[in-house]
Amino acid sequence: MEWKILATVFTSVFIAEMADKTQLVTMLFATDRDVSKWTVFFGSASALVLTSAIGVIAGAMLSQVINVKTMSILAGAGFMLIGAWTLYHGLSQAQ
Repeated sequence: MEWKILATVFTSVFIAEMADKTQLVTMLFATDRDVSKWTVFFGSASALVLTSAIGVIAGAMLSQVINVKTMSILAGAGFMLIGAWTLYHGLSQAQ
């Protein structure tokens, strides 16, 4: 196992998932007193595992046809576009 990669991926995903809409929805479900907290935990954890598996499979498939450097550039550009879009809509709604 590549421990440095494991630590990097864990840290990146952990930071990205903190206080995002997924965690907020999980917290909302957990507030229901009639629902088992273990059921909420396993449902949420299973969903995260499945979406991560899809990401790994998609990344592996894309790496067969797209250069890794190109994928990194596209991902970075995508994040910047999402950030710009979020800023634009956030500022336009504040007015």
